[in-house]
Amino acid sequence: MSEGRSAAAVADSTGNWVDRVAPAWARPYLQLARLDRPIGSWLLLLPCWWSTGLAALASGASLPDLKLLVLFAIGAVAMRGAGCTWNDILDRDLDARVERTRSRPIPSGKVSVAGAFVFLVALALIGLLVLIQMNSFAIAAGIASLAVVSVYPLAKRVTWFPQAVLGLAFSWGALMGWAAVFAKIDWPALVLYAGSILWVIGYDTIYAHQDRDDDTIIGVRSTARLFGEQTRLALALLYAGAVVLISVAGILSGGGILFGLGVAGFALHLVWQVRRIDIENPALCLRLFRANREAGLILFAGIVLDGLMGSPGAFFSYAR
Repeated sequence: MSEGRSAAAVADSTGNWVDRVAPAWARPYLQLARLDRPIGSWLLLLPCWWSTGLAALASGASLPDLKLLVLFAIGAVAMRGAGCTWNDILDRDLDARVERTRSRPIPSGKVSVAGAFVFLVALALIGLLVLIQMNSFAIAAGIASLAVVSVYPLAKRVTWFPQAVLGLAFSWGALMGWAAVFAKIDWPALVLYAGSILWVIGYDTIYAHQDRDDDTIIGVRSTARLFGEQTRLALALLYAGAVVLISVAGILSGGGILFGLGVAGFALHLVWQVRRIDIENPALCLRLFRANREAGLILFAGIVLDGLMGSPGAFFSYAR
């Protein structure tokens, strides 16, 4: 066990502040919301920020709306926690049979199912409070996302592509940022959404390789099992598609040279992941999965800098 990591930490925790300093009574609930592993909140947040940034470019603003960026950050933490809690409620029996997940709060007995439901409602209410700060169209779009979020934990029981369902859910922010600015959804947001879905399928395939052997034993399906030895090729195709679609979304939004440099940095990071992947090395798979936060931040930085430097106006106007 690494220095400073609590014995009560779950198996795949990063050993952060939750494990070290959170009160003992709160720790299982914070673990249930994955606050000890914030990477998921980042990956849920980044498409929201991309979309808000592209909407700023399309509207001629020099910077994305700071209030929206903060609201999306709060909402991402709350809704990622709610989604993980829902996932753990439904998966409690499966989690108890997988080495990496059996120490999670519900299968380990630290949180009851009833307690998890109450916690889920509390997190959902926080998400709702964030959502109602936006326009009515964005509120409706946010509520619609719950249909996808609710079925994701069941997907791995019926399809080899649960990562695609996760992509639909985790990429929803690509629609939300645009909707929060324009009170509608236009082609740039839809294209960004498609590109983000491919990105999510790619990085979650890397993540799923940690559990490939256990998933085979208990019959859980995933793209990691489906792609197998062809994972590197599949990742290359998925990531290439993501880069192309995100580039198109940026061009439609009026993105210029600095946006292009951001996309290039994003693409180079994804190339590095594809070259480094070793599906027989779970620790490396986890590191590469987490590295997608940096990839996404590189892209967001390009979007923001493009607006600051006053790129030429968009060919298409969505501010009408």
